[in-house]
Amino acid sequence: MRPFRHAAEIFENRKLLARFWHSASKFWRIGASRGPALAGLLIVIVLLQLLIQVLLNIWNRNFFDAVERRDGAALLFQAEIFVPLALTSILLQAASVWGRMTTQRSWREFMTRNVIEKWLTNDRFRQLGHLTKGTENPEYRIAVDVRIATDAPVDLTLALFSSVLTSFTFFGVLWSIGGSVDVPAFGTVITIPGYLVFGVIIYSTAVTALMIFFGHHLTGVIERSNQAEAELRAAVDAFREANGQSKRPPTTTLRQTLQLKLQAVLLWWRELCWQLVRTTLVSQGNVLFAPVVASFLCVPKYLSGAMTLGELTQSAAAFVVVQTAFNWLVDNYGRLADWQSSAHRVATLLLTLDELEEKESIASGTRNHSDHGNR
Repeated sequence: MRPFRHAAEIFENRKLLARFWHSASKFWRIGASRGPALAGLLIVIVLLQLLIQVLLNIWNRNFFDAVERRDGAALLFQAEIFVPLALTSILLQAASVWGRMTTQRSWREFMTRNVIEKWLTNDRFRQLGHLTKGTENPEYRIAVDVRIATDAPVDLTLALFSSVLTSFTFFGVLWSIGGSVDVPAFGTVITIPGYLVFGVIIYSTAVTALMIFFGHHLTGVIERSNQAEAELRAAVDAFREANGQSKRPPTTTLRQTLQLKLQAVLLWWRELCWQLVRTTLVSQGNVLFAPVVASFLCVPKYLSGAMTLGELTQSAAAFVVVQTAFNWLVDNYGRLADWQSSAHRVATLLLTLDELEEKESIASGTRNHSDHGNR
């Protein structure tokens, strides 16, 4: 039974995500909004940031080569070059924040207006209470889940796009600067070309596998935690409405409901805490180990004289950059799970509103047919 249940969950998840994107993707169609223009601006910023990152990586090599030579004039020249590079990097980062938040705000407005219009049309909001389970607390879904469902994809997509470009760009740096390494094995010497490239791929794959292993329950826990929070808020509102105009003390049933909803929130919050503890062990361990592994791989060539100090620092920095880009999933696993949870909740509401709209169309068609028959 378990494989069938798992397959049903996958099918349901795909159905919900498809419904969410059916409405959300309209923002990115040319002529529908300014989404395409904002997307173009963000792509240009990412490309410029990558260019500055490459120039800073080259500067890193030249600076430490000058340190190794004890060349004061070269060090002063590198210091002068660093200032415009750093200022450009800072300005591009600020522009990226403005572009991302402007895009997120515009997309949220577009999506929220779309959902509210469907929710209010023909007083559908009055009918949701006794329909499909999973559409509870529509106000929370509109106010909170729509925001998360439109904020996260902008950040995640930009980070993924940047990671792919960065990986391919710095793979070239690792391949050319790192070169090959000779490894003695079984009485012979094996030459591994581009060994730093293979090293970063193996390391990043291992870290990603660990993150998936430790955090595979995170999406479901976040979704249930959000639902528990929404139900507690709804219970508080119902308590206030039931007792706001009455001078009688609250009933035992209402008090018990509040206590149960609070208990559910705290239980799921504890479970979320443990899920985040597990994923943090992986992510924080990666932050500490990545630079050490990079240096460990480069030091033998430096000690043999095949690599300068500048090349060692450049290779180590490139290794960390590629590893960070390659581990996009590790860095964004929690955010991705949070987005999926909110997208599911918004899609559930939209699907229920679709059902109501379809029933209205059928009823309208029946009335029109009846009126035509009477005439």
